Amino acid sequence: MANILVVDDEVGIRELLSEILSDEGHVVVTAENAARARIHREQTPPDLVLLDIWMPDTDGVTLLKEWVAAGQLHAPVIMMSGHATLETAVEATRLGALDFLEKPITLSRLLSAVRDGLRHGQLRREPARPAGAATGGSCPEPSGTAMNGTAPAPFPDAPPADSEAAALAVNLDQPLRDARDQFERIYFEHLLVKENYSMTRVADRAGLERTHLYRKLKQLGVELGRGARRAERYDGPAEAEI
Repeated sequence: MANILVVDDEVGIRELLSEILSDEGHVVVTAENAARARIHREQTPPDLVLLDIWMPDTDGVTLLKEWVAAGQLHAPVIMMSGHATLETAVEATRLGALDFLEKPITLSRLLSAVRDGLRHGQLRREPARPAGAATGGSCPEPSGTAMNGTAPAPFPDAPPADSEAAALAVNLDQPLRDARDQFERIYFEHLLVKENYSMTRVADRAGLERTHLYRKLKQLGVELGRGARRAERYDGPAEAEI
């Protein structure tokens, strides 16, 4: 979950972006102009900003310049516009904007940009781990036993022997079609749980359109469970535009 600030003078776009991103589990604050954006940024520092370029009082590029000059650009900024020129987009990127979304924005493009922006912000906030920190500065023993003759403890990041992948092994002593169906059921059930039953994110990870995904899940007999209501909300064209 992340705090996202949406700045756009069009109320319809603000409401739609807020609904979509809230449904993805984020906390969304909206601002109709630069003045409100300044207030919201100070009150609740966002993890990501979606900033429209053309606004009546102060345009998005000017606001971005202001934040950069004051050293207040602490979160990734994604610019949005339906009328900006290539030069404007290049200038915004030069100033520090992470990405540029051209309106109308497709749902998949929006979610992809938001996901990349949040990942970028998280990496920027995480301090670099000093060399040797994971092992206390010492090198691991090259042999299969520790110095006291006992077997060394596994590395912290090593998966357990009875990992989820081992538990979900596909029975290979069956016809190819049945093995493939078994694997696909395991695969999609795993993604549904991992993505909190968000059909949009599951479709994006699987590289499928949502309509194709629905058909595939029905064919495999995969229960949507608590994701059924979410699926109904997004029932429509796979590339809905904002």
